[in-house]
Amino acid sequence: MLSRSSFNLLNLDDYSCIADHRPRIPRIMTVPGILSEFEEFDNDNNNGHHQHHHNRQSDRSPDVVSSAAGRRIVVSNQLPVKPRFDTETGKWVFEFDPDALVLQLKSGLRPDTECMYVGSLPVDVHPSDQEDVAQTLLEKFRCVPTFLSLEIQNKFYHGFCKHYLWPLFHYMLPVTRTHGVRFDRVAWQAYVSANKVFTDKVMEVINPDEDYVWIHDYHLMVMPTFLRKRFHRIRVGFFLHSPFPSSEIYRTLPVRDEILRALLNCDLIGFHTFDYARHFLSCCSRMLGLDYKSKRGYIGLEYYGRTVSIKILPVGIDMGQIESVKSSPETAAKVRELRRCYDGKTVVLGVDDMDMFKGISLKFLAFGQLLEDYEGLRGSVVLVQILNPARSRGQDIQEVEHEMRNVAREVNRKFGKDGYEPIVFVSGPVSTHDKVAYYAIAECVVVNAVRDGMNLVPYKYTVSRQSNPELDRSLLTNEPEQDPKPKRSVIVVSEFIGCSPSLSGAIRVNPWNIDSVTEAMNLAITMPEREKELRHEKHYKYISSHDVAYWARSFDQDLERACREHFHKRCWGIGLGLSFRVVALGPNFRKLSIEHIVSSYNKTNSRLILLDYDGTVMPRAVVDKTPSKKVISVLNALSMIRKTSCSSWNGDSEWESCGLTVDNGWKKVALPVMEHYTEATDGSFIEQKESALVWHHQEADPDFGTWQAKELLDHLESVLANEPVVVKRGQQIVEVNPQGVSKGVVVDRLITTMQNNGKPLDFILCIGDDQSDEDMFEKVSSSVANGIAEVFACTVGQKPSMAKYYLDDTVDVIKMLEGLEASSSNSPKSIGFHVETRT
Repeated sequence: MLSRSSFNLLNLDDYSCIADHRPRIPRIMTVPGILSEFEEFDNDNNNGHHQHHHNRQSDRSPDVVSSAAGRRIVVSNQLPVKPRFDTETGKWVFEFDPDALVLQLKSGLRPDTECMYVGSLPVDVHPSDQEDVAQTLLEKFRCVPTFLSLEIQNKFYHGFCKHYLWPLFHYMLPVTRTHGVRFDRVAWQAYVSANKVFTDKVMEVINPDEDYVWIHDYHLMVMPTFLRKRFHRIRVGFFLHSPFPSSEIYRTLPVRDEILRALLNCDLIGFHTFDYARHFLSCCSRMLGLDYKSKRGYIGLEYYGRTVSIKILPVGIDMGQIESVKSSPETAAKVRELRRCYDGKTVVLGVDDMDMFKGISLKFLAFGQLLEDYEGLRGSVVLVQILNPARSRGQDIQEVEHEMRNVAREVNRKFGKDGYEPIVFVSGPVSTHDKVAYYAIAECVVVNAVRDGMNLVPYKYTVSRQSNPELDRSLLTNEPEQDPKPKRSVIVVSEFIGCSPSLSGAIRVNPWNIDSVTEAMNLAITMPEREKELRHEKHYKYISSHDVAYWARSFDQDLERACREHFHKRCWGIGLGLSFRVVALGPNFRKLSIEHIVSSYNKTNSRLILLDYDGTVMPRAVVDKTPSKKVISVLNALSMIRKTSCSSWNGDSEWESCGLTVDNGWKKVALPVMEHYTEATDGSFIEQKESALVWHHQEADPDFGTWQAKELLDHLESVLANEPVVVKRGQQIVEVNPQGVSKGVVVDRLITTMQNNGKPLDFILCIGDDQSDEDMFEKVSSSVANGIAEVFACTVGQKPSMAKYYLDDTVDVIKMLEGLEASSSNSPKSIGFHVETRT
């Protein structure tokens, strides 16, 4: 089946568009070896593009793009299918896996939305069969398999994902070799290579002008960079189904910046809880210097002109699937069997994967303590533990299972007797029908994980315990006409898992506190029936209204919203390897051409040049802020041209006042307050200007500095309420300025003064580098409406700005000024000013 893929190349100089529409035929790709992240990019069909990468998508009007028409390409580590090899035909056969979340999410999308799935298979398919398997999966299941080589699969999944990332994201550091696997560069390169293969498969089927890509989980965290490099305006969402660790844990990752920057190449990033999102935002702040903003309920990070949206929404369950399973005869039969088996006993249920973070041994210890402390429960309470198969292999899994079985054996030895086994194992895989049957007979479920991303067991348990009249009556063999009783359920849940905040009626526990878990189990077993009913109703109301369809629909709507501005901006790529990112700026924002400005400069008669100093003609990084001889020479040369009305600063000249009368008496009030916060905030300092005070906290702890800045702002606004000043927050600063003093005011006065003196301007050049220059850019830009023919507002650095032009750095600024100087040697028509406003 053919699939269209198209993109355009945009030349940043002439803005010409070249369309290339090429059909792509799905093909089989295997990776024979492991490539480094830099080799991945060098071979990434980039035709030799380097740091300023000009590969662009179509620049057609956004009105042409219909989000409703776009498919959803859902990418996950595994495809939502169950494979089986038919020995009679010698072929692989497949069926959809109804338990797969990526399949269930389609219920939340519009009915006419087509989904395609990209992922791997849980079985190794021989290369000779891969073409047939790929064709079958594409035609019958809309699936595109990746077919990773065995070498990459082992190092990517079992190596880097499960034995390094998984423990780290669950707060376990590999302090010694016996407690986790340390960072392995080869395994990391296999991770990068695998992500590249997934990307190539998406490229085979995507229409980048219309389709949306939704990537799932930590296995594919660098994939967004590969996608963004291919198509700068691609629509990409990512949802993390595991925890995101605190910055203190995450910062130990040697490739921390590469992963953060890759995730920031998405348009929308989703997390289950606010804690996980908060940790991610903290990492972006502490490691990349990025601050987030919240506007109208949406959280966003500004990243090179793009807004990366943050979504906080826990995933739900497929209500339809559970209800269908509950109503099946197979489930009813299993429930009758289990009730006969556990007749007269109270069943406490655990359903967990076999891994080190599920806290199964701690649960068993607490249950043993329960039987020790409450003799009346011996012989009447049973803990049934369903064990799902381990998702990885290794010594850590063996150790967890060995410890768990030893604890269970000791509890059973101590409290067991004929006809009574306190802890009962049900080893997996266990069918969904059987699990629902166990949920239906359990008076309590205990989810005791020490760390877990979400964990949907309490949700499934609650829905399984909800009244189902047909099922209930089929089980009331002695009283067929009796109405079923209201359903009850009690949940004991660890406070360290993602579903805990949404279960307000659950008994929350610290799984490491054995006594606390023991008391929680006893409370759950002995709780009054009416209390159980009320807690159940509360949970069921939330779970039924926040199911998987609600989750998918909400994420999909936010992804569409996050991508609306794609075709309103000009985009180009910068950076090498996994540091690649896209700069997205306004359609009229472009680099200032020396040839262009020189030409305009020479055609005009009355000129005004406005220059910021620090960060514009002098690099911010240098400690000695004294201007270099080159800077002084260029500025003096420009200002000494015939008919110049003002000379530049030469190092000894006094600063000239803008003429505003300023009362600095307020400083006696503000300065002691700032000094107090400086003493209390390590890394902060005060900058004293002639008519302003600035408190800087860029060197302080990011979180504490931001917190202190908010407090200082409130404090200053309170004590200066009756003073003629303005208190405002900027980029890692709190600043106090006299009212009516700003660069914009100065520029306005300069232009007005020159016009009143009979020197109407026809050329203005204004250059600055930070937020304080934006009001100057705004004022200069408005001069176009006042008849000034040539206006050049220019910021230093590629970033969103009121300026129309940019230059890369201070070196470019000096080169541009030297160009003007050279062109001015034959031109006597200049009025030049070098202005550095000092508030």
